[in-house]
Amino acid sequence: MAAPTSNRLPFLLRGRFPLRPRPTTTRPLPLGTARRYGTNVEDKNELDKESREGAQHDAAADQATDTSRSDTKSAQAIADEASSRSDSESSVVSDLKDWETNPNFKIESFSDLPHANFGVNQHIPFDAEFKEVLKAIPWAFRAPIRYAFAYGSGVFPQSKSNGKTATPEEVKAIHPKCPPAVARHQDGTPKMIDFIFGVSHTQHWHSLNMKQHRDHYSGLATLGSGAVSYVQDRMGAGVYFNPYVVVNGILIKYGVVLLKTLEEDLTNWDTLYLAGRLHKPVKILRDDPKIRLANQINLLSALRTALLLLPPKFTEEELYATIAGISYLGDPRMALPTENPSKVKNIVGNNMTNFRRLYLPLIETLPNVEFNDPGTSAKDWVWEASNLNLAQDMDPVKRGNMVRRLPRSFRSRLYFQYQRKFAIPQLEFNKMMEESKNEDSISFKRREGGGFERRIVQDDPTELRSYIREVIKQTISWPATTQSLKGPLTSGWTRTWRYLMEKMAKYREGKAKEAEEKEESEEKKA
Repeated sequence: MAAPTSNRLPFLLRGRFPLRPRPTTTRPLPLGTARRYGTNVEDKNELDKESREGAQHDAAADQATDTSRSDTKSAQAIADEASSRSDSESSVVSDLKDWETNPNFKIESFSDLPHANFGVNQHIPFDAEFKEVLKAIPWAFRAPIRYAFAYGSGVFPQSKSNGKTATPEEVKAIHPKCPPAVARHQDGTPKMIDFIFGVSHTQHWHSLNMKQHRDHYSGLATLGSGAVSYVQDRMGAGVYFNPYVVVNGILIKYGVVLLKTLEEDLTNWDTLYLAGRLHKPVKILRDDPKIRLANQINLLSALRTALLLLPPKFTEEELYATIAGISYLGDPRMALPTENPSKVKNIVGNNMTNFRRLYLPLIETLPNVEFNDPGTSAKDWVWEASNLNLAQDMDPVKRGNMVRRLPRSFRSRLYFQYQRKFAIPQLEFNKMMEESKNEDSISFKRREGGGFERRIVQDDPTELRSYIREVIKQTISWPATTQSLKGPLTSGWTRTWRYLMEKMAKYREGKAKEAEEKEESEEKKA
């Protein structure tokens, strides 16, 4: 659908919503300009190319999942995924001993990754039939999707089975033509399934998708793909959600994000909006080499942040709950009656082995943390639903190094907090920040903490945790709030109201369960 000739939309919205810097990798045309995509032959050739790439990225996800399922016999095998290298090393990284020494974001294919099994920990083994149903969803879109994952309670259960079997009417009320694999996996509680689609050009993607799925969009789409991409790229966290749409008989919500926006959030923690979602187990359906590399850095950053928040000794459950809780610290929904107050506890408690599968390779590669539990001597302990003990080295040098290797945007905010606390003169602080900006030209391995970082980690543990949590809130709060505010604009009032009512119902359900558990606990004490 062509955009209107009026250029008033950006002007009208500018005073109402915060604007994000326009991504540099895509250049949406002015709202009054129609984009031409070439002749029919050119379009057909482009679609054929995109279909081939989509199949290759699907196959890469399948191969990684297969490797993830089979290569779990020992802690060393898991550790190899993050630190070892195959015999057929990529020429891009052949001179490196460790992938983190100098991450190369100019990679073009999976063969350019540091080693053959790099990042397969991100691919959680899954029920085969349910996986095939999920994989079919991106193929229902003609607009090209380069990266896709499914997430949330519709994919990873957040509560134990209650033994209930949903009636056909209950299932149909959610999924009009529910495949048996979905009904079986959701175990008596049918839910909408959430997806994120990574795309190369937002305006192009929405233009194609609006032709195929106009009913997925709110009234904003009447202003054209330029308006839709403007709202996506310049407001909130850079994601455009279409909730409560039916694809292949399944009720889904999908968010569209520019790949460059996703990559920057994973590596820099600009907003933590999508990086935080990927801190938790997700089902990657269509993979991308750059995003796989960026997400491995994201997971390592989450692990380091959690370690800075934890005491010398802790359990796996405490570690994973700390990681999972990062993205909720500044989320306005957690401060309102619109989210289950036990959400983090439910996510971790019902997905312990998935969290272990995700973070074990990275735990094994860090020099300052290790499992300290006899349970690790058991055969195939990786898949045992146990809560093992860990210990970390509190040496200021090693912890200072962790601070220095935090994501750039996040680390800068933490530095600013401690500049004020330590009363560091502005000129001295500016010099330190300038040196930090030049880090990209320096080997990652040489990013070691200095006196300032060591002073930070030697701060009172309670104060350090308070400052880190404050920085997390600063990072998340504004993008998450504005992303929620643009919901009525992108989803329409009806769908937004439905979403809000469902979230409030989850909040009431969670509060009721908390009260019930508290009552049972008091009865046991009595």
